[in-house]
Amino acid sequence: MPDFKKKSQKILKEVFGYDTFRPLQEDIIMNVLGGNDTLAIMPTGGGKSICYQVPALLFSGITIVISPLISLMQDQVSSLVENGVPAIFLNSSLKWDDYMDSVRDLKSGKIKLVYLSPEGLLTDRMLSILHDCSVPVSCITIDEAHCVSEWGHDFRPDYLGIPAIRNHFPDAVCLALTATATAQVQKDIISNLSMKNPKVFVASFNRKNIFLEVVPKKNALDQVVQCIEDHDGESGIIYCFSRKQVDKLTQDLGARHYSVLNYHAGLTDKVRAANQDAFIRDKVRIMVATVAFGMGINKPNVRFVIHYDMPKSLEEYYQEIGRAGRDGLPSTAMLLYSPADIRKIRFFFDEAADPDKSEKLLQGMIGYATSKTCRRRALLSYFGETFAPLSDGQKQNAFCCDLCAAGPAVLEDVTIPAQKLMCCVIRTKQRFGASYVIDVLTGSRQKRIIENGHDKVSTYGIGKDHSKEDWFELVSQLEQSGYVRKSIEYSVLELTQSGKDALSNREKIMLPLEFAKKRLLNVGNSEKGYGSFQKKIKFEPSSAEETALFESIKEWRRKTADDQNVPPYVIFGDKTLEELVIKKPSSMQELLSVYGIGTLKAEKFGSQLLRIISSFF
Repeated sequence: MPDFKKKSQKILKEVFGYDTFRPLQEDIIMNVLGGNDTLAIMPTGGGKSICYQVPALLFSGITIVISPLISLMQDQVSSLVENGVPAIFLNSSLKWDDYMDSVRDLKSGKIKLVYLSPEGLLTDRMLSILHDCSVPVSCITIDEAHCVSEWGHDFRPDYLGIPAIRNHFPDAVCLALTATATAQVQKDIISNLSMKNPKVFVASFNRKNIFLEVVPKKNALDQVVQCIEDHDGESGIIYCFSRKQVDKLTQDLGARHYSVLNYHAGLTDKVRAANQDAFIRDKVRIMVATVAFGMGINKPNVRFVIHYDMPKSLEEYYQEIGRAGRDGLPSTAMLLYSPADIRKIRFFFDEAADPDKSEKLLQGMIGYATSKTCRRRALLSYFGETFAPLSDGQKQNAFCCDLCAAGPAVLEDVTIPAQKLMCCVIRTKQRFGASYVIDVLTGSRQKRIIENGHDKVSTYGIGKDHSKEDWFELVSQLEQSGYVRKSIEYSVLELTQSGKDALSNREKIMLPLEFAKKRLLNVGNSEKGYGSFQKKIKFEPSSAEETALFESIKEWRRKTADDQNVPPYVIFGDKTLEELVIKKPSSMQELLSVYGIGTLKAEKFGSQLLRIISSFF
C-alpha cells in the first residue's frame, strides 16, 4: 500500500501540520485503508482522531463518526473546517436552516466526515439521508467504543444499536477507538459491534508528560489551592464525588478570587453548556465537576487534573487524568487520598448491579493510591503493560511520579506474610480472586468458604494479625513485583514462576510495604506536591523580548478565536505558540516547519504571524 502511505504522510503535513505520525497511527491508518475492521486502544491525547481523519480524506465516500457528546462533535468539526477539511455534524443543537444546509452538502458529495450521536444514527430520517448521498459510506468510526461494554467505565445502552448500521452499509470498514479497554472490554467491543476479524492495536498507556501524584487528604482546600498556584495562569479540572462537594469547592475557590465554574447533572442543560463553553474557550480557568464532565473534551491545554475524592476504578481515573496535557506538554494529575473515600464508595455498592465487580474495580484503585513503588508502574501494570522507570537522567525519572521524585522507597521484610498469602493461593487451587483468598486467610465464616471446605485448609485463619486492607496492599505489591498475577477475565490470583520459586526456595521477599497505621501516615511523600519541580520544566521564554512576543501571539490567538467563534486551541495549540517563539520564522517556508501549521493555516494566518514576529526582532 505504498501509494496510500505517501498520500497519508502528505495529508498529515499539509492538512494537519505534523511532520511524523505518533506511535501506531500509521499502522492503524494503513489497516483501515486496506478495508479491514480495526480496534485501536490509544491513550487520551495519543492522536486517535488522526486515525480516521486521514483515511476519510483518502476514501472515495463518506466517513461516519459516532460520538457520544454534542460538544465533542462541534469541537472536532470546528478544528477540521479550520484545517480545510469538509466536515459536518448533524444533531439537535443545529438550527433547522443550518441542519438542512448541511444535509444538502452531504447528499451532494461535498462532505468527507459526518459526526452523529449513537441515538441519532439509526433514525429513519438519518438512514434516508445517508442512503440518498451521491457517494457511498466508506467507513464507520465509533469513538469512545468502551461505552458498548458493560465492563467499561461508562456503559451506554444506545451504543448497542450501532451494529445494525452494518446491515445498511455492509461494505463500510469499521474502526472502533477508545482510550481505556481491559481485555474483557476489548472482547465486548469486538462482539457487540459485530466486527469482522478485526486487527487490534494497543498503544502504550504511558502518558509520559503527566506527573502522577497521590497526597494524603489533609486541609484539602489548601492542598487544592497550592496545586492551582503551582500552575499559575493555567487551566485545570477538579473532580469531586458529589454535586454538593462540587458546589462547595466552587464557592470556596470563588471566594478566593479564582476563575472557576462548576459542572454536574444537577445544573440545567443551558448552564452546563455555558460553563463548559467558557472553560473550553479559556474564559474561565478552572472547572470543578463530577464525572459527568469531561468525556470527549478536546481542550489540549489542561495542565492539571485534581481528584478531590478517589474515583471508583482505575479505568475511570485513567480516563479523567487523560484530559490533562493532550498536547504533550508537561501536566500533572494529583489525587487527594483518604480511607474515608473508600467507605463512601462502598456505601453505594448495594445499589450496584454487580457489587463483586465494583469491589474488584475499587481494589485496583486502592492498590494504585497506596502503592509504595513507582505509580506509573502500578498504573500500567493494571492495564497489562510492563514499565521500567527511565534510566536516561534523574530529571526524567523525577517527573515520573511523586514516589520516584522522592527517591528509592524503604524496603521491608515481608517474607512471612507473603509466604502465607501465596500458600493460601495454592491451597485454594488458584481458582479464586484476592477477596476470597484474604477471607480464607483472615478466618471468615462466610457460607461459600465453608461449602468449599476451605475452613479446613492449613492457611485458614493464619492471617488474622493483619487487616484486610493490609492483605489487599500486599497482593498489589506482589503483583507489581511479579510474584503473583490476576487472570484477565475473572481476576483469579495465580502464582507466577517467580512466586513459585520464591516459595519453594524460601527466598527473602523485600517490598516497600507498610502495614496498618504507618500506611495512613505515608500515602504520599509531600503535603503540597511537587510544585517547584513543575515550574522548572514549564515553558518559559528566554528573554524579555520573547516573553512579550509570546504574550502578543497569545493575545492575537484569543482575538482571532473570538472573531471566528471557536476555542483558541482550534486556531493553534500551545505547542505551536511555543515553537513560534523559539524558532521565530521569518518566511512562509520557515513557518511550515512549525509544529501544527499546515498549508491552509499558513496561507490563512501566515502573514499576520510573520508581521507580529518581525515587530519584535
